[in-house]
Amino acid sequence: MSGHSKWSTIKRQKGVTDAKRSNVFTKLAKIITVASRTGHGLDIAIEQAKKANMPHDNIDRAIARGKGELGGAQIEEEIYEAYLSLRSSEGTKGDGPSGVAIMIRTLTDNKNRTVSEIRAVLNKFSGSLASTGAVSYLFEQKGIIEILADKIPLPKEDAEMIIIDSGADDFVEDGNNIYVYTPPKKLEEIKESLEFKAIPVESAKIEQTPKTYANIAEEKKEAVIKLLEALEDLDDVSEVFTNADL
Repeated sequence: MSGHSKWSTIKRQKGVTDAKRSNVFTKLAKIITVASRTGHGLDIAIEQAKKANMPHDNIDRAIARGKGELGGAQIEEEIYEAYLSLRSSEGTKGDGPSGVAIMIRTLTDNKNRTVSEIRAVLNKFSGSLASTGAVSYLFEQKGIIEILADKIPLPKEDAEMIIIDSGADDFVEDGNNIYVYTPPKKLEEIKESLEFKAIPVESAKIEQTPKTYANIAEEKKEAVIKLLEALEDLDDVSEVFTNADL
């Protein structure tokens, strides 16, 4: 299932979702601030914040900060590349260094602090920062819309036809979840088209999706998951992507 967000599935299964994290409002505020400044993805960011029950005052402040009305250091997006060295009797397979490539998306007003915190987490779990381009070639940017099949008030065939006609690149089913892949620039347009035609959208975001997956020995999977969780717990980290087949 090329491009399928397996790490996102693992997070749902373990209950490690943004909505349950203590720093969720901090992360959402940064996303809204950047979207407000750039003019890209603001509606989706606000919708995500509302689903997490973020107070309206917090949303308004984040928007105002993005517009430069509140002052303070500017929040910038920065993406870091990393890899995890794994060795076992079974070995690892994959195109990236040691088989496991990681992309770390951050939103920060202090890059020195951010990279220091990321490096500390990686060192703890035997991971390393990589130079720019060292692992990014293993990923491609896509818009991903998540839909819950049991919330669609239409026959399955009708829903699939609507998705196909929406301009999406592709879609896959994984249990009750349907993932619709879009060109990044058409994410909001396609989301609105689906909702207009009675297909409720659970989430919509732009992700770095793996082109292929690295096979991980079963006894090593929990270590990889703990590293990904530790990275996502950092306030400056908005999302983590990996090619690990978990």
